[in-house]
Amino acid sequence: MSKKIVFLGCGSMGEAILTGLLAAGTAAASVTVTVRRPERAQELAHRHGVTAIASHEEADANTQAVAGASVVILGVKPIGTAEMCREIAPHLEANAVVISVAAAVSLGQLEAALRPGQPVVRSMPNTPLKVGRGVVALSGGTSVDEFHLAAAHQIFDGSGVVLDIPESQQDAVAAISGSGPAYAFYLAEAMAAAAQDFGLSAEIARVLARETVAGAGLMLAEPGADAATLRRAVTSPKGTTEQAIATFDEQGLPGIVLAGAKAAAARAAQITAELESK
Repeated sequence: MSKKIVFLGCGSMGEAILTGLLAAGTAAASVTVTVRRPERAQELAHRHGVTAIASHEEADANTQAVAGASVVILGVKPIGTAEMCREIAPHLEANAVVISVAAAVSLGQLEAALRPGQPVVRSMPNTPLKVGRGVVALSGGTSVDEFHLAAAHQIFDGSGVVLDIPESQQDAVAAISGSGPAYAFYLAEAMAAAAQDFGLSAEIARVLARETVAGAGLMLAEPGADAATLRRAVTSPKGTTEQAIATFDEQGLPGIVLAGAKAAAARAAQITAELESK
């Protein structure tokens, strides 16, 4: 991708996307990043070779950056996303694709803050993008065609798996893959706590839990892998693992996971409503 690409805001998630984009072959010279602090701008420019502008030094950094851009990634917090859209709207090329990575900000909110007809894509990435194992769900707005979606795919392809979904499923995706890494980390915490309960040291407990969860994740990432099949392969009849799984079922673990995911989705919908009321 040789056209101009702009990141407005570049925190840890934005930098993960940027890293994957550059690793996939995009020229650093075609990328411009805006951040608030000069030291962060210098850090990004030095680390990645991109053009980085600090808004604390140049007040018009954002509008200056989007001039002539073909893709603009909004990396600001949800509360500031619509305001950012209004700021840059008059300076965008008519066919520039605007991609939001902000959770709970609807396509309707984004489109209302931009000029009519501006192509907008809503994304839901997750933190494993930082290690090239992320998953990203994309939903196109009313003015998005196959060309615009393809451009959005190219932004994320270097960082993980990219899926196209209707916007109505964004909250569900947020509850499963968006919040999902925290569920896996929580499981590792619980496993480490259980190991300590058996009398193992805290350090050994952490290593056992961390490496087990990480290793299982790598197995699950193999082509054609299926979670249920992998589970059954290590669950010998009348063995120790079978007893553990049976206990998890008796204690209602699947229902607990479902309840947590529903709570996450409900909170996402609530945040969307709160943003729309502002």
